[in-house]
Amino acid sequence: MSTGAPPRVALVTGGASGIGAACAARLRADGVRSYTLDRDRNADLTADVTEEQAIRDVLAEIGPVDIVINSAGIVGPSLPFVDVSHDQWIRTLDVNLFGAVAVMRTFIPGMVERGWGRVVNIASIAGKDGNPKLAPYSASKGAMIAMTKSVGKELATTGVLVNAIAPAVITSPMNEATTPDVLAHVTDLIPMKRPGRAEEVAELAAWLASDKVSFSTGAVYDISGGRATY
Repeated sequence: MSTGAPPRVALVTGGASGIGAACAARLRADGVRSYTLDRDRNADLTADVTEEQAIRDVLAEIGPVDIVINSAGIVGPSLPFVDVSHDQWIRTLDVNLFGAVAVMRTFIPGMVERGWGRVVNIASIAGKDGNPKLAPYSASKGAMIAMTKSVGKELATTGVLVNAIAPAVITSPMNEATTPDVLAHVTDLIPMKRPGRAEEVAELAAWLASDKVSFSTGAVYDISGGRATY
């Protein structure tokens, strides 16, 4: 029976494809009004998460949201550590870490004001284990995990829960940029011996974005086919 309450609103970054698109579709199946945001014009909203003013413009356009899923990200260079340039480091951190920071800084105040919110940051098992020839990516996701833990603790009494998901390699367009040898290595580390599917991650994200989660914040949920060891 309907309660008459308006549907919750979600913003999913990196939502034009891969994990982000799957998360938006799964939330819509739960009746959440979900906006996808991406540089790709197939998204509902076109913006670059590295441009904080553009994110503020999105807030002005769609108003406050109840749920944020930070899925925008890049693999970055698949190179030996010593061959990665300073600019490549900055670009990877700018998208994967500071993009999520910009979105959270913009939308969390409204959540706190209303006393309810869910933030789900799509990190990576690489942020825990580190992947060879993916130092900038691994570092950016490790920083996202630490940020999630910090902000989750900071907001623990506000009604806004902040959690992260750490997938192993997932079949998605983003991994088309990963060199075959690196992709084969990270897939071989998975005891199930297969990549995950975006829809599998979306199920976990939808749960973390719901009322069903009420006593978890600053946590990291692995979805790794058995790869995770801590």
